[in-house]
Amino acid sequence: MEASAPSQAGPGGPRSRAPFLLLTLLAGALNAISFLALGGVFVSVMTANLALVGIAAGGSDPSLAVNSVVALAGYIAGVLLGARYRERRERESRPALRGLLGGEMLLLCGVLAGWFAADGSPPAALRTVLLGAAALAMGCQSATIRATAPPGVSTTYMTGLLTAVLTDVLARRRPDWSRTALLLAIPAGAALGTLAVGTARTAAPLLPVVLLAAVLVLPTDRLDPPGRPDH
Repeated sequence: MEASAPSQAGPGGPRSRAPFLLLTLLAGALNAISFLALGGVFVSVMTANLALVGIAAGGSDPSLAVNSVVALAGYIAGVLLGARYRERRERESRPALRGLLGGEMLLLCGVLAGWFAADGSPPAALRTVLLGAAALAMGCQSATIRATAPPGVSTTYMTGLLTAVLTDVLARRRPDWSRTALLLAIPAGAALGTLAVGTARTAAPLLPVVLLAAVLVLPTDRLDPPGRPDH
């Protein structure tokens, strides 16, 4: 008996899948860098940060509480600003995707500049600013992907995607390898980010910048997922 199709579409073939994989690698790398060097919190995994707020409150750890709230606030602001920008561009019948990714690039370059200025070891105040900027970038990326990607696809948080993949497995549906690849890209990106912090700390935030630059140089059609054109 032929297995049924997956419940939700993945990000398409190799051409359309490339930007999603690169952005997911970016998220994994930036989360690793933020966790290891910007206060022990994540910049796109808000479920974890909400839990960390509670842990900090219960354990009387004001530093962890502040970092978690900064990451949450930055991410929320990024999502809201990204969604607002896209809505405005759509009303004007102008493309928004490259503008959103360009804004993310500016934020990541700002993180890189601040990191370089502190020689890879930013003081507490600067670390808080860099954490907020990195979370803002991830919020913007989340808003971008939510508005343009096929249903069920994410590049910054994976709980829903993992649930969908496991549900397909239990239902004996045909595996969606594109979604599985996205899941694997998060730990792969985190491993790269950890390696960067451990072996080239001063240049560690350059890794997310390079990954996003690779997305931006792709032809426009590769940035427009099937069935959800940017118009």
